[in-house]
Amino acid sequence: MTRSYRPADLHAAGANNPLELAAHGFLWTGGELIDHPLAGKAMRGQQYVEYWIPRDLKHQLPIVMIHGGGGQGTDFLGTADRREGWVHWFVRHGWAVYLVDRPQHGRSPFNPEFQGEMGKPGPTYFLERLFTRPGDFDDNYPQAKLHSQWPGDGTLEDPAFLSFLAGTGPTLADHAQSQIDAQRAGAELLDLIGPAVLLTHSAGGPPGWLIADARPELVRAIVAVEPLGPPFEAISGALPYGITHAPLTFDPPLAEGDTLTSADQPSPGPGLVAYKVQAEPARRLPNLAHMPIVVVTAEASWMAGDNHAMVHFLAQAGCQVEHLRLEDHGIHGNGHAMQLERNSDDIAALLSGWISEQGLTDS
Repeated sequence: MTRSYRPADLHAAGANNPLELAAHGFLWTGGELIDHPLAGKAMRGQQYVEYWIPRDLKHQLPIVMIHGGGGQGTDFLGTADRREGWVHWFVRHGWAVYLVDRPQHGRSPFNPEFQGEMGKPGPTYFLERLFTRPGDFDDNYPQAKLHSQWPGDGTLEDPAFLSFLAGTGPTLADHAQSQIDAQRAGAELLDLIGPAVLLTHSAGGPPGWLIADARPELVRAIVAVEPLGPPFEAISGALPYGITHAPLTFDPPLAEGDTLTSADQPSPGPGLVAYKVQAEPARRLPNLAHMPIVVVTAEASWMAGDNHAMVHFLAQAGCQVEHLRLEDHGIHGNGHAMQLERNSDDIAALLSGWISEQGLTDS
C-alpha cells in the first residue's frame, strides 16, 4: 500500500505539538455471558471504550463519540490523509473524550458463534460513490457535484481511500440486535462516567437515540452527525420505530409488537426529497424531549437531501432539535465522512461551539 506520509513527519509534528493527557486508557462495557456448547461460558455484546482525558480540562462534560456502520472508533482518531482526528481536536481544546468501538466493530470482538451472523459485504465501489468521489458518478444524487473535501482522488489508487477502506469491516446481520447491544453498552458506560454529550455519526445515530432513551438523566445533549435515516426507510432497510430498528419509548406507548404508522410529506424545496413523519396524532419521545439535539448535515453528502426528514420527525415527537447545515456556516464541499476530510478541524470547531452554546453543566 502506498502511503502519503512518512513516519518521520508524524514524529516531528508530535515533538512540536505534544498532546498532554491526565489519563489515557480503555475499558469494556456491555458484555453479557452466554452458554456455548464448546466454549462453555462466553461473552457477547462487549464494547471497547478508549478514554482520553486532557491535563488542561476546560469542560465539565465529557463527549462520547459513537461511530457509524461498518466503521470503528478510528473514524475519529485520524483523517484519511493521516492528520489528527476529532478525538485529538476535542482533547486539545479541553474536552474529555470517550471513544467507542460499538459491539461487533473494531476492537470489540466479533465471533459469529457468540455475537450472531455477520451481514453480507457491500460492493467496494459504493464507498467511492457515496463517500470519496460522488461527483464522478453522473447518475448520483444532486449535491454530489459539490463534493471537494476528500484528500485525494477517491479511487482505489488513492492512499487516502485505501486508508479509509482498511478500517471498514462487518456489521451484525440483525440490525435491531446490533442496536440493542450498543444501547446496553452505552448505558453501562454512562453509568460509569456520569453525564455526557453524545456525538454520533451515521449508523451510530440509532444507538445514540437508544442510549438517551435508556439514560435520559445522563445524556445532556446529542450531536447527531448525519444520523441514519431518513425516518422509516433508511439505507439499511425499514425503520419500524421511525429512527431505529430497536424499540424506543413512546408516549402513548406502543403495544408489544406494534410499530409506528407513517404519513407522507412533500419535498420542502429543490434538491430535498419527499419524506415521512408519524401519522397524526403523533406519539412523543418523552425521554429525548428534554435534551438539546442538533442534526448536522454536510453540503455534498447523499444525506444533504434527506436530513431534514430526521429533524421534522424529532420535532414532531416533541424534541428540542436544531438543523445545522455546514454550508450555512461557511463550510463547503463535505461528504458523509466529513470527519475524515480536509477541513475536519473547521467542523469540529463548529460542533464544539454548538455544545458550548447550550450552557450545559454536569449537575
